[in-house]
Amino acid sequence: MTFTPAAAQTIASFLKDTKTKPSDYDLILTGDLGSTGSKLLIQLLKTEKDIDISKVHNDCGVMIFDLKKQDMHSGGSGCGCSASVVCSYILDKIKKHQLKKVLFVGTGALLSPTSSLQKESTPGIAHGVLLTSN
Repeated sequence: MTFTPAAAQTIASFLKDTKTKPSDYDLILTGDLGSTGSKLLIQLLKTEKDIDISKVHNDCGVMIFDLKKQDMHSGGSGCGCSASVVCSYILDKIKKHQLKKVLFVGTGALLSPTSSLQKESTPGIAHGVLLTSN
């Protein structure tokens, strides 16, 4: 997952800037890392930043499928995972006050046909958004 380091940096920076810790959130949600990228994210944050998000982390690419019933390997990818899960499931739980504080980190790859043809690496990007209930 090319954007796993970007997600780790965004989460670490957000927590540092807001002087919060993972347990201050009901959920730290990434966009489309899938199960493989999520495991890498958790490991990267633990080893490089001494931050453990394992108890509050989930990923839209994992949540959008039933990985036990559907053969989706690592899960879904693409911005559609984020849009579908956040705009339906997550916002509904926030509206019902079942979730009070969610850090959503949308992840993605900055794809370029030129870079791809030149065999360049694909940079990753991640943006943090705090979602709260009233």
